[in-house]
Formats: sequence, C-alpha cells, structure tokens
Amino acid sequence: MKVVILAGGYGTRISEESNVRPKPLVEIGGKPIIWHIMKIYSHYGLRDFIVCCGYKSELLKIYFRDFMLSNGDVTFDLARQSMQIAPREVEPWRVTLVDTGLETMTGGRLRRVAHLLDGTFCMTYGDGVGDVDIAALIAQHQESGLLATVTAVTQPGRFGALHLQPGEPRVQGFREKGPEDGGFINGGFFVLEPSVVDFIDGDHSVWEREPMERLVAANQLQAFRHTGFWQPMDTLRDKMVLEDLWKNGRAPWRVWDREPATGAATPAKLRAV
Repeated sequence: MKVVILAGGYGTRISEESNVRPKPLVEIGGKPIIWHIMKIYSHYGLRDFIVCCGYKSELLKIYFRDFMLSNGDVTFDLARQSMQIAPREVEPWRVTLVDTGLETMTGGRLRRVAHLLDGTFCMTYGDGVGDVDIAALIAQHQESGLLATVTAVTQPGRFGALHLQPGEPRVQGFREKGPEDGGFINGGFFVLEPSVVDFIDGDHSVWEREPMERLVAANQLQAFRHTGFWQPMDTLRDKMVLEDLWKNGRAPWRVWDREPATGAATPAKLRAV
C-alpha cells in the first residue's frame, strides 16, 4: 500500500521558515516534519511513499538524495577519488518525488500522481503529526467498502476557556480548552481508492472542497474518529509546541519507539477493496 504525501504548498502562515525551504522540511527535533510523518506510517509497515512536490521541490529532492550521506559515516579516498558511506540509520523506505506544479491545488496534486496508484492507498498532508492508529484506520476503511475515509480530529486548543455565569461579570474559573469544546475537523490521514481521482476536475481542484463534497453527495466518504493527539504545523507557534514536546520527551506521535504495532499494515494483512 502506497502513501501519498501532499508537500507542494507555499506554507505562507509559517513564512519565517518557508521563505528558505518548503514546509515539509521544517525541522522538529533536528529532523524535517516529513521524516516524522514517514516514521509514523513506517511503524505500521507502510514504506512506499509518493511525495507531491511543488514549492522549492528541488530542496526535497536534495534532502532524499543526500539522506544516507547525512545519516551515515563517510570515508573519502582522495587518491582513488572515491567515497564510501556507512549508514548509521537505514530506513526501509521507497520514496518517489513528483513535481506536481507550483500553483496546483491539493486535489490537482493527487490527480497528477494517479498513474502511480494501483490499489487502496493512504494520503496525508506534509505538515501534521498525530498518534493515529493507522492499522485501525485502514481496517475501518476496508470493512466499509467505501471509496474514502478521512480521519476526524478535534482542533487543538489555542486559548484557555473562562468559566462565567450568565449575568455575572466575575470569572468563576479557568481551564485549558479541551476536545469537548469543539466539533471534529479534517485531520488528514486519509485512506482512499484510486477511483477518487474521478471526483477531481483538474489542477485547480482543492481536495477539501468539491472532490470531498462530491464524495459526500455520493455517500462514499466516512470518518475515522481519532480522539488522541493531533497537531498541524501551520504557524511558528505550532512549530514551537511540537519542538517543546519533542525536546521534553513528550511527543505522542513518536509511535515508532513503542513495541511493533499489533495488526500492523503489512502486505499480507492488507486486501484490495
């Protein structure tokens, strides 16, 4: 099963970082956030990635080109004009990077890589992490027989909530905003069938609008409810939140340090829908 990662946007809301590199290469704990996303999927046995590039795509290509070089010990034999790399970290990944256009929208990017999709696949954004149970997500999708499953999450609280009594100006209490304070939103981490591209008109199509609305109208979209940790990296503040969690050893999305996932999505356990 392949994993499509949408990684072509400008990242204007985090321009402090994206002016010099695409948002998926913005680092958390010294590693690009796209690396964190791929580690999540890899934990569940999904290791064949298609990265939809756009803005500063050459930097994404350089990162993966030099992945072994930057994660290994290197011996330069100047006399023989040769180089040997002894990787310290070997990721079992296959990564295909596709230039899907500078101005192409999210739906258009997916349509541009449709020729690489030969069965049920996962899709996510290149700027969000969570402790989503990918195996359970895929299982729910396969059992439904539908064309599309979206992970529904609650918006992370940005501000504390004041407890007030009607007609009483004095504050009765204060607490951090919790998941129960808002409804579910699109958290990415999709599981899709290749035919969803038929719901996409072209490069101008925004996946989250007409294509998903058409899937709803056709009764072909369901939600996988995730009430655990989820955090996008839309702004510099979001980056600081993720960095702090990682630095203090409290990163819930670091699932790859846990025991191997039960029911991991290995090829033997996946079936075509």
